[in-house]
Amino acid sequence: MATSPVSFRSLVLPKEHGSWSLAFEPVALGLLVAATPAGFALAATIVAGFFVRRPLKLAIMLPAGDPRRRPALAWALGFSAVACAALTGTAWFGSWSALWPLLLCAPLGATFLWFDLRNEMREAEAELAGSAAFALAPAAFATLAGWNAPAALGLAALMLTRSIPTVLTVRSYLRLTKNLPTQPLDAIAAAVFALTAITILALRGAVPLVGALLAAGLLARTVVFVTRWRPAWSAKRVGMLEGFIGLVYLGGLAIAYRCC
Repeated sequence: MATSPVSFRSLVLPKEHGSWSLAFEPVALGLLVAATPAGFALAATIVAGFFVRRPLKLAIMLPAGDPRRRPALAWALGFSAVACAALTGTAWFGSWSALWPLLLCAPLGATFLWFDLRNEMREAEAELAGSAAFALAPAAFATLAGWNAPAALGLAALMLTRSIPTVLTVRSYLRLTKNLPTQPLDAIAAAVFALTAITILALRGAVPLVGALLAAGLLARTVVFVTRWRPAWSAKRVGMLEGFIGLVYLGGLAIAYRCC
């Protein structure tokens, strides 16, 4: 049966499949290693905020006579209200001062929104800004759980290690398979930098040593996918692999933090 042009799916659910993991993996990591009542409220805030994006864009960009505009605006306002209520609940269970890491997320989120409203969300800068904004969120889960700033930022660094090289790797791989111009060395450089940074943090005790091992695995993935050894896979198959890698990454970090 054909999907209605004003259905929930068409008005709310993002079409970019990769955005789901880039948004929800940080939330999952925060809850796995630093779960608190305030953290669950923050998770609801982030999830609601994630679903505001598409209907808000439609409400702003569709012409006045389009039948999708009014229901899109209603969904955007509804999810915005949920996000605001959940954020208030986060502060009530925790404290406003513990939410300072969100100040790091805000400019990156605004940058992505600027690109998105110009229909340029697939630009590298947009994808990197959006993924980085979500990747920094685990730091807020940590501060709500009473972690100090270095430990909280270390958790965010682990998520950035997963997100940023992944965006560059998948972009490079897909462009290489389509014979489009790309810079695969950027993906390798990002993965090498991430591994180096996490190794230094691990040696200083800011993050578990497992984090460095997992970062090394991500570097190996990147090297395979952006060099002549890359497999001839479809975008769907690459996405499934990345989903599996995300589960391994989150599981490994969760066990490491719980056992420390």
